[in-house]
Amino acid sequence: MDAVESVGYRCDARILELNSYENRVYQIGIEDSDPVIGKFYRPGRWTDEQILEEHEFTLTLEEMDVSVVPPLRLGDDRQTLARHEGFRFALYPRRGGRAPDIDNLENLEILGRHIGRIHSSSGPGTFRYRPDISVSEYGTDAREFLLAEDFLPRDLRPAYETVSAGLLEAMGNPLDGVRRIRLHGDCHMGNILWRDGIPHFVDFDDARNGPAIQDLWMMLSGDRETQGQQMKKILDGYRDFADFNYAELRLIEPLRTLRIMYHAAWLARRWSDPAFPRAFPFFNAERYWSDHILELREQWAKLDEMPLQVYD
Repeated sequence: MDAVESVGYRCDARILELNSYENRVYQIGIEDSDPVIGKFYRPGRWTDEQILEEHEFTLTLEEMDVSVVPPLRLGDDRQTLARHEGFRFALYPRRGGRAPDIDNLENLEILGRHIGRIHSSSGPGTFRYRPDISVSEYGTDAREFLLAEDFLPRDLRPAYETVSAGLLEAMGNPLDGVRRIRLHGDCHMGNILWRDGIPHFVDFDDARNGPAIQDLWMMLSGDRETQGQQMKKILDGYRDFADFNYAELRLIEPLRTLRIMYHAAWLARRWSDPAFPRAFPFFNAERYWSDHILELREQWAKLDEMPLQVYD
């Protein structure tokens, strides 16, 4: 409340902690006005330049009438990033909504159309300060961190070493030479608020440079045939606003593999944060690691499969 009042708002003492782990996010009541959403950034994760670059990205999209939720401009200097007692924070307007119903293929076409607008409205350049999605960070670094720390059960360590090394060797560098654009970066259904038939995209905290398919593949579910039907509808909408290189379909399983490896290392890196054992009580148990190794083996097999087929 002190932080929010330091930039000119008057709190009414109503605070609701929201579901976020990388940062701390709260709904904060404001006297005689709608609540705001306060995001307090995890120290040391992003530089000021990287945070401001994300803010500028979403503000640009809003100016282009893309349905995103950008940060509010604060104080007399109208900056989007503020500080209070050593913490950096930003405020956002509250937006209601629910997760999209992806069983409805028409909704997937609408989602594809809006992501196409995000990709086309963001312009031809890439982020200057924010990093690229890469095999080295999401795969190699994640593997090395887990092997260097005491997380893997001793009996399962050889299996993890073998399958993770084999995966990275089989994968090579599939992103080499691929066109990179500015992405949402974490475009799953939890970051989309569906209201009145319109998807509103929130939480660009993981915005990075990467291939367009990164913002599309996380909407897929079910078997390969079902995923092919889903991707067709997504691309039907997407191509209304942006071109799509169908060769990027081959990146779906490598990107999924990297996300799986990165997620396990992310949980391990954050395990000393008290919020993580409460939210992920299943992590760091032998069952978790045996299931993780099995999932990596399944991904290894999928790397040898034909890319997802999408027919017009």
